[in-house]
Amino acid sequence: MKLKLWFPLILFLFMAVALWWGLYKDPHKISSPLINKPIPGFHAENLTESEAQLTEANFLNQVTVLNVFATWCVACRDENKLLMKIASENSIEIYGLDYRDTREAALSWLGNYGNPYKQIIYDPQGKLAIDFGVYGTPETFIIDKKGIIRYKHLGVLSQEAWLNTLLPLVRRLEQE
Repeated sequence: MKLKLWFPLILFLFMAVALWWGLYKDPHKISSPLINKPIPGFHAENLTESEAQLTEANFLNQVTVLNVFATWCVACRDENKLLMKIASENSIEIYGLDYRDTREAALSWLGNYGNPYKQIIYDPQGKLAIDFGVYGTPETFIIDKKGIIRYKHLGVLSQEAWLNTLLPLVRRLEQE
């Protein structure tokens, strides 16, 4: 009988501690089940050249940054400025994955904000993004020379995250 009286209090305290602990976790550090696994197999259209096809083979023999973006993603506009800077200052292959857009909207968006991408995977239904485990846009993956996902960054990529985390990882993977 006494346990029935204490159960709601114990449950409340457990939930309060779990929520409090969650406040101090970095939302960009959600682990991905694909880390250290090959990128999903795919066959997709290139956004800018609809007759050209992209596959997982495009990600072999080079370290690649894969950025998931969308025209309806306001944060992607801000991130695109940094991606343009990275593309102009570094010899790094940046690929894009256009998530749930029309081709016309995406091409117009790139015309307005700039295109930092070597090639762009066109994913109008979002099926490939699901295979990559994308939670939302923007997200950025680092893929090694063997096509293995080594890192996933959730949310807008900042200059600090690029310089302190992603770029050093890219440079290390390039040496392997």
